[in-house]
Amino acid sequence: MNGVHDMGGMDGFGKVEPEANEPAFHTPWEGRVIAMMRAMGATGAWNFDMFRDAREHQPAAYYLTASYYKSWEKTIETLLLDHGLVTAEEIKSGHSLHPPKPLHRPSVKPQDVPQCLKRASYGRPAPKAALFKIGDKVRTRNINPATHTRLPRYARDKVGTIERIHGCHVYPDSSALGRGDDPQWLYTVVISGRELWGADGDPALKVSIEAFEPYLEPA
Repeated sequence: MNGVHDMGGMDGFGKVEPEANEPAFHTPWEGRVIAMMRAMGATGAWNFDMFRDAREHQPAAYYLTASYYKSWEKTIETLLLDHGLVTAEEIKSGHSLHPPKPLHRPSVKPQDVPQCLKRASYGRPAPKAALFKIGDKVRTRNINPATHTRLPRYARDKVGTIERIHGCHVYPDSSALGRGDDPQWLYTVVISGRELWGADGDPALKVSIEAFEPYLEPA
């Protein structure tokens, strides 16, 4: 999706200023947002690509002004409403007003928390041989889907070289739409600064992106 979230290669947002000794959470409610995200993920109500897609559809003015965890919290609200798991009245009241809908998997119990904190593997068996090998020249496709994609806008329709092959992984573009894992080969593609930004690009700059096979064609 060509939303405001896709900021790679854009100017005007100022310098990134890392916070010294930054804590994991600035306030306790931010930690509760992470807990809600993990708990809902464990129920199978949605996957992380669906979460990303929902967040990327937030209005630009909201996305650019909300804090990181505020944006996450709003995304959880959106998905809960979209899946019919809560009503707007229940969110406003802060309490359940109706009998709960059944979930794909049981809700999380205290003894399940350690397992919920583990990051699942996205690697999958390869359904076919890789189309490219290290050193191959490739061109990224000029795609503009209205839904989630991991191919950044600034790197579309550019020529690069396969630098590394990572095996097959869950394809986010399909996963975000609820179309299953749809495993695809994942590559690192290195692209020169001049290819990305023309004559204004730094001739010494090279950018490596992670690109799934459907994003690429032979150059």
